[in-house]
Amino acid sequence: MPHLSIVIPAYNEENRIGRTLTETFDYLDRQNYASEIIVVNDGSTDHTAETAHNFGSRTKVRLRLIENPGNRGKGYSVRNGMLQAAGEIVLFFDADLATPTSEIVKVIEPIARDCYDVVFGSRAIDRSLIGTHQSFFRENIGRVGNLIQFAFTGLRFKDTQCGFKAFRKEAAQSVFKLQRIDGFGFDPEILFIAKKQGWRLLETPVRWNHIEGSKLNPVMAPVKALMEVSTIRWNNLVGKYDE
Repeated sequence: MPHLSIVIPAYNEENRIGRTLTETFDYLDRQNYASEIIVVNDGSTDHTAETAHNFGSRTKVRLRLIENPGNRGKGYSVRNGMLQAAGEIVLFFDADLATPTSEIVKVIEPIARDCYDVVFGSRAIDRSLIGTHQSFFRENIGRVGNLIQFAFTGLRFKDTQCGFKAFRKEAAQSVFKLQRIDGFGFDPEILFIAKKQGWRLLETPVRWNHIEGSKLNPVMAPVKALMEVSTIRWNNLVGKYDE
């Protein structure tokens, strides 16, 4: 069993997935534990799958390519990869590598030491760690969104949307099997479920850079995510998060 599994959701990422895999392999090759990388191809229409497949595997690092049944969304992709991961600790991050591999230790070490079960990166705790910022508009949309999200979920975290989250395997299996949101609103949903189940959560500051090339609509994507967040309360009320 590998110590660490890294899940990378990817949709039309042929221009970025190569650099991300190179840096991830380089990081993992320097570690003294076994690991695997899982790329979840979300129905890409470019050469994302071929690019990932060409990397093969290395001595200590296994690469697996999982194909979604069409374009299903980031939440679906992350769930698909997390539930199939074999590692004692399972980390997912975005294909643009906005949070560099040097930050991996920050989210997996507290789990390895058995201090926490879920550790996730935050851009809001220490904003001095942000290298390249998003636009003023997008940063403020995020702040407002966090307030609305708190109203719906009661989660007292400063940044639930940073795509850099690690789970103890048992926590990942328990949480992700109950995840219902397939879009970008899945981040607060999985944290809500984890908290509801009593897992130990830690929000920790990480380095982060805005990477150009996002395929998201900067106006509609946050609106859609907030609409999805409103379903968390409903799902909870009707018992969808009860084991």
